[in-house]
Amino acid sequence: MRLFNILVLFLVSFFVVAEQATFVQTPYKEPKVLFEFYYDNPNKINSALYWLRSYINPLSEEPYNYAPEFMDIKVIIHGTEIVTLAKKNYQKYKTAVDRMKYYSMIGVEFRVCALAAKDFGYEIKDFQSFVKVVPSAIIEIGHWQQEGYAIIKPQIMDKKFSIEEIR
Repeated sequence: MRLFNILVLFLVSFFVVAEQATFVQTPYKEPKVLFEFYYDNPNKINSALYWLRSYINPLSEEPYNYAPEFMDIKVIIHGTEIVTLAKKNYQKYKTAVDRMKYYSMIGVEFRVCALAAKDFGYEIKDFQSFVKVVPSAIIEIGHWQQEGYAIIKPQIMDKKFSIEEIR
């Protein structure tokens, strides 16, 4: 009986040690997605743009190799981050604007809600040239959802702990 217990213990410990997570290569298709940006702080757009990068980069690499022109990606902006796209605020939000300008050059569409623009006192002429102003963010979201686009709303939280503190 003692030998049996030792053998069982050995087998259990072997399987526990041998277990690990597995990597799965999901067969993603060409994306159709609408990102919704609606934040209480304009600086949160920087973190939201990392979500966009995290979406585009893996699809651009092996094994997918999707060229940007095969990624149908739109961003609807209707929170306080709308100020980042006003020409007069370029210097203040230069890093975010330059990143959006780059993404627009590879095919990402940036759309601003006309209702929100009006609330902020902006007109079409006040925005960067790569921006498209649409009648309403809410209608826009519904429209693209009906067209089969996935809706992604990046959740941007205030970081309270470093990774080292909680790991």
